[in-house]
Amino acid sequence: MRNLDATFAALADPTRRAIVARLAKGDATVLELAEPFDISLPAISRHLKVLEQAGLIARERDANKRPCRLVGDALGDVIEWAEHTRRAWEERFDRLDDYLRELQQREQNASTDSPKEKKHVRKPR
Repeated sequence: MRNLDATFAALADPTRRAIVARLAKGDATVLELAEPFDISLPAISRHLKVLEQAGLIARERDANKRPCRLVGDALGDVIEWAEHTRRAWEERFDRLDDYLRELQQREQNASTDSPKEKKHVRKPR
């Protein structure tokens, strides 16, 4: 698994996220990537360097063009981490649902018992 911290740090910046979104549509040169932003080419190059160091993009050495591309499995570890976290939370919510259903059932059973047979239901802490 790649370094998730580096990936999340790289994606924390909105400019870098926009660059990744643009590269998801296809390869682009540095000039094409810089076009929608009101920042200098050296600033764009610094953003690209961060993305490259995080393993999210690759830059080719094609004379002056320097085309960039999104690394195919670059976000795979992020997706895997998010899925693992989602599953863990779903399991917790499922257990909470089971517990709430059990409490409801206890309340229903207690309310249908006659006053003589009424059982004491302990409330959860």
